[in-house]
Amino acid sequence: MNISSFKSGKSVQRYQYKSFEPNLVDVAWQIDNAELIMLLSQANIKLGELNAFSQLIPDVDFFIKMHVFKEGTKSSRIEGTQTNIDEAIQKEEYIQPEKKDDWQEVQNYVQAMNQAIESLEKLPLSNRLLKQTHQTLLQGVRGTHKLPGEFRQSQNWIGGSSLADAVFIPPHQDSVNDLMADLEKFLHNHNNPVPPLVKIGIAHYQFETIHPFLDGNGRIGRVLITLFLVSNQLLYKPTLYLSDFFEKNKTLYYDNLTRVRTHNDLTRWLKFFLEGVRSTSENSIQTFKGIIALRSEMEHKIMSLGKKQALAKSFLQYLYSKPITDAGDVAEALAVNVSTALRLIDDFIKLNILIEITGFKRNRIFAFDGYIQLFRS
Repeated sequence: MNISSFKSGKSVQRYQYKSFEPNLVDVAWQIDNAELIMLLSQANIKLGELNAFSQLIPDVDFFIKMHVFKEGTKSSRIEGTQTNIDEAIQKEEYIQPEKKDDWQEVQNYVQAMNQAIESLEKLPLSNRLLKQTHQTLLQGVRGTHKLPGEFRQSQNWIGGSSLADAVFIPPHQDSVNDLMADLEKFLHNHNNPVPPLVKIGIAHYQFETIHPFLDGNGRIGRVLITLFLVSNQLLYKPTLYLSDFFEKNKTLYYDNLTRVRTHNDLTRWLKFFLEGVRSTSENSIQTFKGIIALRSEMEHKIMSLGKKQALAKSFLQYLYSKPITDAGDVAEALAVNVSTALRLIDDFIKLNILIEITGFKRNRIFAFDGYIQLFRS
């Protein structure tokens, strides 16, 4: 099927409403748009550069943690939460009570993403894995009563207060299992040579159209992108996350998904998606370059600490994985007493590596602000 000839599906009359029933996607696809082919080439080049870059950085897993926190913050913000990355990387005890629900949703997203990536070592990218990820995502938060880990068994909708005024009504619950089985086959169909980035672009659209869960579909649909790139070895490490691009272009994101259903315009959606891959890959490369430059600068600074240098190197490494911390956590992580930890923190403040962010004399919290800044944009 030519992408330009794609028919997205049809509206089917139900009792007092119409649901959108998408066509299957496990078909033979042909790219018949020159601009789309060019964008695909550009996205592949940048993704390849990012993949190579991430393999050159020592201890890259430390820095990926911050990428995942940024992704969790941005993906959850699309769904309406207000937690920023500075809050997301803090301990729960430092979060204001009125912000704890949003904070926990981000923590769940980070945990769900990390578990899913780890699970790829023993499980294929599958509906089973998506269900497990969904269960973690909704554990103990606002969607906890909406069948965590299970496809929906009732009709859902997007926008509006009810089915009567919904912006979009996904397929009837009786269609979900067959549609998701088709999507799973499409992801693993190697007899139909669809370029991987086009395949996951189509798959993300189809997943969001099926909306197989009662809650959390947007976040799981974005997790799906990263899982696909890693499981198909387009990425050696999970270093590409599109939620920042989608959040910054939120109106276009939803408009382009909707236009596929209303105008069968899969081409426009794929152009938007591939531009997201290209620009996000470029931004991620720049972030890694920033990390390398910062790391060199920090290592040069701690050389002035003389005999403390060995402990300072351990402390600096710790800060890459926990850039907001306190003296107690530092003491525990470095196996030193609190007074030693406080002296080391003071040294890092004098070197302009750390700043104190509470203004208190006790129970002070410290931030590796130059590092966090790389992930705030």
